[in-house]
Amino acid sequence: MKNFKFLFRFVKPHLIRYIIGIIVLAGVDYASLFIPAYTGELTDGLTNHTMDMNGVRHLILMVILCGLIMAVGRFMWRYFLFVTARKVEFDIRNQLFAHLETMDVEYYNEHKTGGLMAHFTNDLNAVRMALGPAVISAFDATVMALMVIFQMVRTVDFRLTSITIIPMFVIMFGELLFGKWIHRVYKKMQKAFEDLSDFVQEGISGIRVIKAFVQEDEQRKGFDDKNKETRRKNLHFLKWIAIEEPGVGFLIGLSSLCNLLIGGRMAILGDISLGDFVAFTQYITMLIWPMLAAGEAINMFSRGTASISRLNEIFEAKSEILEETPAGDEHSDYEAFKGKLMLHDLTFIHKGHLEPTLKHLNLTVEPGTTLAVIGKTGAGKSTFVNLLLHLYRVNKGMIYFDDMDIRDIPLKQLRENIAYVPQDNFLFSDTLERNIAFGVDLEKVDKEEVKNAARAACIHDSIMEFPQSYDTIVGERGVTLSGGQKQRSSIARALIKDAPILIMDDSLSAVDTDTEEHILDNLKRVRAGKTTILIAHRITTIQNADIIMVLEDGEMVECGNHQSLMAANGVYKKMFEKQQLEAMKAAKEGESA
Repeated sequence: MKNFKFLFRFVKPHLIRYIIGIIVLAGVDYASLFIPAYTGELTDGLTNHTMDMNGVRHLILMVILCGLIMAVGRFMWRYFLFVTARKVEFDIRNQLFAHLETMDVEYYNEHKTGGLMAHFTNDLNAVRMALGPAVISAFDATVMALMVIFQMVRTVDFRLTSITIIPMFVIMFGELLFGKWIHRVYKKMQKAFEDLSDFVQEGISGIRVIKAFVQEDEQRKGFDDKNKETRRKNLHFLKWIAIEEPGVGFLIGLSSLCNLLIGGRMAILGDISLGDFVAFTQYITMLIWPMLAAGEAINMFSRGTASISRLNEIFEAKSEILEETPAGDEHSDYEAFKGKLMLHDLTFIHKGHLEPTLKHLNLTVEPGTTLAVIGKTGAGKSTFVNLLLHLYRVNKGMIYFDDMDIRDIPLKQLRENIAYVPQDNFLFSDTLERNIAFGVDLEKVDKEEVKNAARAACIHDSIMEFPQSYDTIVGERGVTLSGGQKQRSSIARALIKDAPILIMDDSLSAVDTDTEEHILDNLKRVRAGKTTILIAHRITTIQNADIIMVLEDGEMVECGNHQSLMAANGVYKKMFEKQQLEAMKAAKEGESA
């Protein structure tokens, strides 16, 4: 029932098309019944010499007319039912993608990309087959079988009909039991394919690491194992299909044999006419399709319901980041942030962890302030950034923007007012211009604005050296660019947004000190009067910030500007002196080399 409700919500907008298609299909089935009757009548008329040429022409014309009606009808039901199934598939795929966009980062920590892609391919294809060919086969088999059996009883003989349709009922009962088994096996098949897709996706994404560590043989072995498991699941499925299809064929042959033996004997004894026997034989032939179609329909429905349940699991998953104030409510209150940030006893525990990642952070950042956050790896810096972007659910009353609780601000308005440079510097397979203008409307942004943002990020000169400059297509995830070029392109993408708040998560680690200095100078100029949050490991990156927050094991151990923290002679000063010594040592080694 749950799967039916899930599917019906997608079918409902196209229900009229489905009904029209099914009505036309029933009309085609009805028209096909007349052909055996006309054939039998023609046979008896010619055998008994009771029909003249006008009668023959009339019956031939009626057969041709039925054939034309069936041809047109078949086109129409294919158009309504197959096209509608494609439309439903289209709607599910769109809503599946839209739903995945609403999920929080915790969901993607638990679900791999390759597995999700399997839902977009195999599962959706199975659903489409269940909604198109399976519906047609099931309805056609049921209606055709009932119509043919009724016609056989009405026009030929009840006893002969009763005997010849027994194998059909055996087939139907067996297919229903078989379908339940298929449902379970198909889910296992899909899971094996999902695991294989995961492995392939990770292998292709990490190909440079694989080559660098000479692990091609190990990867091939791993792929071979996954591929063998997928093959094993598929062969297990196909083995039973291979048994089922000949079994159905045997029962169909048995039904035809009954007709030949019993029907032929009745025709010889005169219980039925030769024309009735010919018509009955054609009716038996017409029943072959419903028998085969019933089996196919049950198989496709079983696969489809297995895939529907897998898709339904995704749609039932809900993001932990809830829209407590929907976008549009009091919209004007959120349109333009001033840039004030306040932390009130901010504490956060990651899902599945026992200890908090951040503990009791209290801080107020006024608009136009540059806040720097520094600490060792694992101190909680990136978690802090994710909480500001509301990528993780935080308790109410812990984070405020412009005196508004972050949970009361619609996500759209919150993130529109924050420009973000992520640590991994993700670029899309598109032109550099479109990557830089990703967060704004490219149609409304002047190309000079794109160039100004690139200049501020110190990437403009590098872009102009490319043969196609800003029209250069970067590879997947920006792989054709160097680490520093990707990082600076991401900075330009954030700067063109000109948001009240800018967050840079360790975004200068891949550039040299001279370029870093130029970028920081440019930030002072273009970000004047706006709030900037810098996350960094190098103190040289953040030493001119207005406020420096030092994190250690998720706690704020020190807070102040560079001068006050140095005077405090604590954690910050030790980090600074250690980095200075490392820089001096590296310089000496460089001179000696």
